[in-house]
Amino acid sequence: MRLITFNETRVGAVVDDRVYDLTARAGVASVKRFLAEGNPLPDSALAGDADFGLDQVMLRLPIPDPTRIYCIGVNYTNRNAEYADGSDAPKYPSVFVRNPLSFSPHGQAVYVPPESGQLDYEGEIVLVIGKGGRRISQTDAMDHVAGLTIMNEGTIRDWVRHGKFNVTPGKNWDRSGGLGPWIETDLSGLDVTDMTVETRVNGEVRQSDTTASMAFPFARIVEYLSTFGTLETGDLIATGTPTGAGARFDPPIWLKAGDVVEVTVEGVGTLKNPVENEPF
Repeated sequence: MRLITFNETRVGAVVDDRVYDLTARAGVASVKRFLAEGNPLPDSALAGDADFGLDQVMLRLPIPDPTRIYCIGVNYTNRNAEYADGSDAPKYPSVFVRNPLSFSPHGQAVYVPPESGQLDYEGEIVLVIGKGGRRISQTDAMDHVAGLTIMNEGTIRDWVRHGKFNVTPGKNWDRSGGLGPWIETDLSGLDVTDMTVETRVNGEVRQSDTTASMAFPFARIVEYLSTFGTLETGDLIATGTPTGAGARFDPPIWLKAGDVVEVTVEGVGTLKNPVENEPF
């Protein structure tokens, strides 16, 4: 099932670009509550004609109010070499956090702020936690994942480097990244250890790799994060980006107004965001 939040507060299921209004049909109040309750739906919820076309609704972030958005850095094995700093491969995941206001939903603009021209793209697969827990084993980890969504983990590069360990400012500019369009909850046909993520800018492929290249696969990430803190329903975990971000070109290629960024994840879909200058 592809779950969306749309038109401010409504929850829907997308089937063949048609939207079934689960709020009207089944009283679903929020995606987070729906996941916490184990996805209970009466048979009538997806019966008959759909309520809207996907192009007739305004998408919001799939979960507008996640308690936590964890992000894993430098997780594709060839990215450590991309930094060219001579460091050894990491023994543990690199972790930072983002806030919901730093993302735009699918179809809406991501912003280049007036303070910097260094907006970069990072296509990522995102785990959506369904069943919370603490000290979750790798064996049980995917039982706690309700589904997958997609992120453009947009970054203001020069603001990442303002301080020695100051990644937070560059990763949290309002509407600097994209998230969505939905949560794919049916993972039965996917091999999560070898699935493709690809980023395109104006149709040009900039990033393409599979999760087989990850230093820390999904299960290890869930185990690590849940060791130091409890994971809760609706938490999001961005699992890292492949090589090919704009900062790695010589000279760097930054996003600019008029560009379009698309991130496609195998078995999930495509997140698409235009780029605009931030109004102020």
